[in-house]
Formats: sequence, C-alpha cells, structure tokens
Amino acid sequence: MSPMIPLYLLLALFATILAPTSGEPVGVCYGMMGNNLPSKPDTIALFRQNNIRRVRLYDPNQEALNALKNTGIEVLVGVPNSDLRSLTNPSSARAWLQNNVLNHYPAVNFKYIAVGNEVVPSNGGGDVLPAMRNVYDALRGANLQDRIKVSTAVDMTLIGNSFPPSAGEFRGDIRWYIDPIIGFLTSTNSVLLANIYPYFSYIGNPRDISLSYALFTSPNVIVWDGSRGYQNLFDALLDVVYSAVERSGGGSLPVVVSESGWPSNGGNAASFDNARAYYTNLAARVRENRGTPKRPGRGVEMYLFAMFDENQKNPEIEKNFGLFFPNKQPKFPIAFAGVREGTAVE
Repeated sequence: MSPMIPLYLLLALFATILAPTSGEPVGVCYGMMGNNLPSKPDTIALFRQNNIRRVRLYDPNQEALNALKNTGIEVLVGVPNSDLRSLTNPSSARAWLQNNVLNHYPAVNFKYIAVGNEVVPSNGGGDVLPAMRNVYDALRGANLQDRIKVSTAVDMTLIGNSFPPSAGEFRGDIRWYIDPIIGFLTSTNSVLLANIYPYFSYIGNPRDISLSYALFTSPNVIVWDGSRGYQNLFDALLDVVYSAVERSGGGSLPVVVSESGWPSNGGNAASFDNARAYYTNLAARVRENRGTPKRPGRGVEMYLFAMFDENQKNPEIEKNFGLFFPNKQPKFPIAFAGVREGTAVE
C-alpha cells in the first residue's frame, strides 16, 4: 500500500470531523397504528440508538412517556382531536395536564403540546382555541408556560393561495378560525405547527410540479419569486406558510414542521427510491440550518413522518411512510443529527 493513502484517509477523516455540518437535529413522529410494532421501550431505545433527539407523540401514551423518562429526548405531545371538547372545560384541561404532563415532568423533556392535529374548522374548529387557552392557563398555574409551548398542528388544506410563495394566504372562509389562533400563538411566544407534504402537492399537480423539484434533486432554481429562487418544493411550501402567517397578523411567528414525509409504496410516485431521496435530502437540508429564501439563516425545526410503517392505517398509502420496518431495521440510512468538532450537535 502506498504511504500516501493512509495520510489521505487521515486528512479526509479530520476534515469530516471538523466540518460544521449541522445545528438542528431532525425529529421523528412516532405513530402507533400497527399490530406488529415493537414495544414502546424498544422503540424509544431505537430512537436513542439512532441519535433521534426529538419525538412527536400523537397522544400521551403512558408507556411511551415512561420510556422517555431521563432520555433527554425532546417531546411534542398531542391532545387527540377527540379530547378537544372536554378540554374547553378549565378543570378538565388542568386534569389532562396533570395526568399527562406534570406527572412525568421534568423526567420527560416536554417541549410542545399540540392541541389537536389537522382539525377541520367546520368540524370541531370552535373547540381548538378555548382548549389551547385552558391548557396554557394550566401550564401557567404550574409556572411552565415559558418552558412548554402550547400550539396546534395545521395542514396545507387551510391555505387558499400558494403561488408564488410570497402571496401565501389562508383561505378566506377559515380566517375566523386561524387568525385568533395565530394571535394567541404570537401573544404567548409560541410556534405554529404545520404538516407540510411536497408529496401530496406533487401528485395533485404532476403537470406543473416536477418530481426533481419535490425530491430536492433539481440542480437549478425552478421557481423565481421576485429575487428569491426556489430549488425545492419544501422551501416553497414553508415560505407559503410564513407568508400566510404574516397576512394573519402573526409577523415573524416561528413555524415548526410537525410532519413531512414520502411513502415508499401504495400510490403514485410512492417508491422506495423516491422515499429514500426525499427523507435523506430533507434531513440533510434541515441539518444545514440555512433557512428558506424568505427567512434565510433561520434553522427549520421539523419532524419526519413517521418512525414505522403502520399497517392499521387507511388508505393504503398511509401504511407506508415509515423510516423503519416493524422489525426495527431501517429502510435507508439517515443522519438525524450532524457532527461538529467531533461530537454530536445538540
């Protein structure tokens, strides 16, 4: 072997160790709608083995919360939509918080409470903000309102105008619902949780949206919005939400991407290769911490959907968003946290 080869490898390794590759670890949504999934303790162990430092739980599953104790993993815990009506009662909200958060805190590292997920404004929308207020008031009673933030998760069906990104705006018929929520989030220094799926945008309009634009593989800017150039659809959709929030009076309210993913089977453009490209490129893009064209330099906090394929979900395509198979084997390698100066980035 040439004596230059070991030196070359050593220099390459050194450069890799020192490279400032990341600031934002990538979170993962932990759905449980499968009859063949690992136990809750085994799943949380899998999170730790893969350096996944943020988890989204859709409900306060007690076994999962117990497994999360003393792990340091940041937790976004959800109030199921079916519980929203009861939490419009302040005493019920206090009891919910006590049973599902305070009884586990601080051993569980709670970061957000999502009061509802993708609530349809015409079907229970009137319960969301009162429930959010009551949960916030209960947190304030425990002096945790600055440590744990209350929000709700919305999807892109609430957007009325999405092109160009700077013209993003919520639908006029739901402004009664979203504008007061935006006002509440702003007043409490919270964040808006948004589920953003380039996959569904692509399959809904494949004529005008290229697959490479949706998968982060376009070599060039595809969309110009004034002086802002967009090379991928994810950035464009996130900037649509930023613009819509501004038009609803939210100013620079932060947006956390609470779900994003690509199915590996079960529908149009749903393939293993496409899913691998989307997840690996999205995770790398988040770790770069460069922000979006509208908000450059501001890291994007986000949660990949989802930890496992879930065989009890419907329709068929919803079963195939997993990063891991139920046997705990990864579908493809993903770096969930970058490395800086030889240590994992917190």
